Amino acid sequence: MKTVTIQDIQKAKDTIKDIVKKTDILESVKLSTMTGANIFYKCENLQKTGSFKVRGACNKIANLTEEEKSNGVIASSAGNHAQGVALGAKMNNIDATIVMPATAPLAKVTATKSYGANVILEGVVYDDAYAKAVEIQKETGATFLHPFNDKYVIAGQGTIGLEIFEQMNDKVDTILCPIGGGGLIAGVAVAAKALNPNVKIIGVQTVNIPSMYESMKSGKVTTAFKDTSVADGISVKTVGELTFNIVKDLVDEVVLVEEGEIAEGLLFLMENQKVVSEGSGAVTTAAILSGKYKPKANENVVCIISGGNIDVNTLSKIITIGLVKSGRRFSFVTDIQDKPGGLAELTRILSGLDANIIAANLSSSNELGRLNAHMIMETFDHEHIEKIKKSIVDGGFEIK
Repeated sequence: MKTVTIQDIQKAKDTIKDIVKKTDILESVKLSTMTGANIFYKCENLQKTGSFKVRGACNKIANLTEEEKSNGVIASSAGNHAQGVALGAKMNNIDATIVMPATAPLAKVTATKSYGANVILEGVVYDDAYAKAVEIQKETGATFLHPFNDKYVIAGQGTIGLEIFEQMNDKVDTILCPIGGGGLIAGVAVAAKALNPNVKIIGVQTVNIPSMYESMKSGKVTTAFKDTSVADGISVKTVGELTFNIVKDLVDEVVLVEEGEIAEGLLFLMENQKVVSEGSGAVTTAAILSGKYKPKANENVVCIISGGNIDVNTLSKIITIGLVKSGRRFSFVTDIQDKPGGLAELTRILSGLDANIIAANLSSSNELGRLNAHMIMETFDHEHIEKIKKSIVDGGFEIK
């Protein structure tokens, strides 16, 4: 299988220069202050189609033969590659069919359809959609565009690495990069290591789907899946042979983040960077916030935000998870006397501790003369929650 060179990436940059945007690099003042390092974000969430995937997809389409184009194209995708392929196909008047997991966010499905592609929903994760796409490809003879295990796709994604060094004036010590199938980190690693062999490349995956992490441990491509993830864009059970061979040679480390940590990272980006990211784009922030990657003092770290295509309903749920994880949302159930003023005794304790009650639901209790009270409130942090819990117990209430 062909490898990828810095020359391939430089050629890809020239090929797609009139299609893609050179996305901004923003400094994270808050994260820099918290860590003592210099933390920056490469904002591919602001890319056309809302994700880096358009880079690789358009470079691949540009290198198709006329016969391959005439057969139409088919791709499998968790959502972002789908939009890149759909846009590239539309620009070249090519028929496109995209197979996506049935769990793909509605925003990604709708956006892909808006570019004129035929969308088929199949399975739970990317790998299920891939199997269906291969089946359809055999039936139709369409040209298959792999989302990560392809030389031209990897080269297109690698243009991000070239941009990072150009925008940072070569002052880059470490790049944190999300990993799904490995196309993004493989391309970035080839570009970055060619420009500076001493730069560290750190990959980030989810604990739920640690396919590259397990592959690195075992020394061969290893399938790994424990559960679904809010980071749908990197929910790939089996990485590519080509991407793995590049990653094992050039990537320094792969770290894993929990679902709650991803939610916390997403919330951090919204509040402190004014950036909307999808779950997969927030894993690099999650890695630093959780301490899974601890930058050194004055280290120049670039975190790639790979995409921003998140469904609004999903965003709402993840924000709630992030608030709970960071100690800014607390809920509990206790019982109160079923009498006038029964609830007032509890709320008096809470209001005295500056806990803002945002919901209070009462329901029947199994015990005569008692009611269940489910309280949800805004809090400052985990220390504030502990004070509230102690005061509630000291006030004669039992937290269930």
